[in-house]
Amino acid sequence: MPNSSEKKKKHPGLQLVAGGSAGLVESSICHPLDTIKTRMQLRRQQSTIEAVRARSSLHEPGLTRSMSSMSSFAEPKLTHLHSSTGEPSGIRAAVNSIMGRSSSMQITNRSPVQATLGPIGTARRIIQREGFLSLYKGLTAVYFGIIPKMAIRFLSFEQYREVLQKVAGPPPPGTEYSIAVNFSAGLASGLTEAVMIVTPAEVCKIRMQSQYNSLMDPAQLARRKYTNVAQTAFVLVREEGISALYKGLVPTMMRQGCNQAVNFTTYNLFKRKLLEIQNTKELVHWQSLILGGISGGFGPMVNNPLDVVKTRMQKQIIKQGKPAKYTGIFQSIILIAKEEGNLALWKGITPRLMRIMPGQAITFMTYEAVSSSLTRKGYFV
Repeated sequence: MPNSSEKKKKHPGLQLVAGGSAGLVESSICHPLDTIKTRMQLRRQQSTIEAVRARSSLHEPGLTRSMSSMSSFAEPKLTHLHSSTGEPSGIRAAVNSIMGRSSSMQITNRSPVQATLGPIGTARRIIQREGFLSLYKGLTAVYFGIIPKMAIRFLSFEQYREVLQKVAGPPPPGTEYSIAVNFSAGLASGLTEAVMIVTPAEVCKIRMQSQYNSLMDPAQLARRKYTNVAQTAFVLVREEGISALYKGLVPTMMRQGCNQAVNFTTYNLFKRKLLEIQNTKELVHWQSLILGGISGGFGPMVNNPLDVVKTRMQKQIIKQGKPAKYTGIFQSIILIAKEEGNLALWKGITPRLMRIMPGQAITFMTYEAVSSSLTRKGYFV
């Protein structure tokens, strides 16, 4: 049976308004889960490769023999509050104290610091150390990008599949668009949004999220390096050049393309089957919610390594005269697996699923609801 509900949603203005509304609602509800995911992905393992493989990536190692192994991705382990600009002063003080007692003494504590570093534990530590509102770090960057991103996503998807279906010829009987056309249009829309909106917005968002500054401490709040999306973008361009806003572009394109190809294909397939079974023209809102959530879970299960690489590349600060640690997708994947174990490539998968699945559920439900409402009221005819 042709999906007549889709035929009503061809007006570009309708797609822009409904898509932007969906993005605004989704980001407002789900952003804390994205902050948790980013923090988990930026947490470095400091133990040896063998220890990582033996204990798994859910244990946070303690201090190793040499403080030289500390990197910019290591999350502070001590209870002192930290600024956004550098090394925790507590660690340096501990080292100086130890080295003052004996010049030949080294830090030999090999036992891992046992910590609940899953999504709940990470959220608890962020709230305790930095305040509840720290879960919303980077939200201004998300708002800055989410409305045009979602508008471009749905608009480009509809336009791409109209063109692709004409090129491919008539769809299978009883359908308006073939599975291949939905997949290709989703892929193209994901690539489009990655280049136009997602990459610059996510670079700013990740820099803001990765700051270890407490929003409960006015002094630390005043010293934070990144304050809002516009200021963050300005600082990045001033210090690192405009190309800094496009760090991680390739993995972002691959991630977004894969996600949207899978999301749109599975959602439209499930939707068409359900409409056929019910012999109806439109889904009930709760049905759009469930189908959107299910379809949103497929992409992250496949492309999480790309998301980890993207986060690492966007977080790193490249200094003039010094080579970047993460230079490409395959180089980064190999390096992360070598230094931290293969499981490190799947860091943040739990909060990412917790973020994306309800996010996609809310997105598709809002899009369908706004589209149906505006169409019935005759705003886009």
